[in-house]
Amino acid sequence: MRILVVEDDHALADVVVEGLTDAGMAVDVAHDGLSAAGKIELTPYDVVVLDRDLPGLHGDVLCQMITDRPDRPMVLMLTAAGEPGDRVSGLTLGADDYLAKPFHFPELILRVRALARRRPDARPRTLRAAGIELDPVRRTVVRDGRQLPLSVKEFAVLEALLRASPGFLSAETLLDNVWDEHADRFTNTVTVTVGRLRRKLGDPPVITTTPGVGYRIA
Repeated sequence: MRILVVEDDHALADVVVEGLTDAGMAVDVAHDGLSAAGKIELTPYDVVVLDRDLPGLHGDVLCQMITDRPDRPMVLMLTAAGEPGDRVSGLTLGADDYLAKPFHFPELILRVRALARRRPDARPRTLRAAGIELDPVRRTVVRDGRQLPLSVKEFAVLEALLRASPGFLSAETLLDNVWDEHADRFTNTVTVTVGRLRRKLGDPPVITTTPGVGYRIA
């Protein structure tokens, strides 16, 4: 799940990014409306967490630009403007959900996940292949009746591979989908994470590697 947080308060942005990342999401951040618009042009986000009062390009204008896109992400307005009239005006602009500051962080995570599931191209909730069942909502993975204790990144890598199955995902694509824009493309993080995931999935092996192509669920 790829998320963009648009928030001009750097300290709050860091808190939101850290929390969503700990919940297993790949999160990018923008501190003004113009840089956010540029990122949205380049990256297919699932959800944009959007402040309204932004420098450069107001959040209301950015929201309207997003909702005009044919492949648009879902928009959650996260703003200090919490009066009923503010909520109505934000939803009228095209926002899919509205959460006022201060907020309860577990609620933010639940709302972001719910929005991602509501996207028109969202996949079925439970992903199944090779005896594996992954539920992105309950954050559970079972293989042949055995529940697997996966880390946040292991879970996200497996989810990405299951969504792409039977196709391949390159290490670069996994970095884009599971980590964030600051991930070091020369690191062996993907290789190490896939290795740990293989060990936890057990025998028979289900993740295959084709040099120069990538990984897939066999």
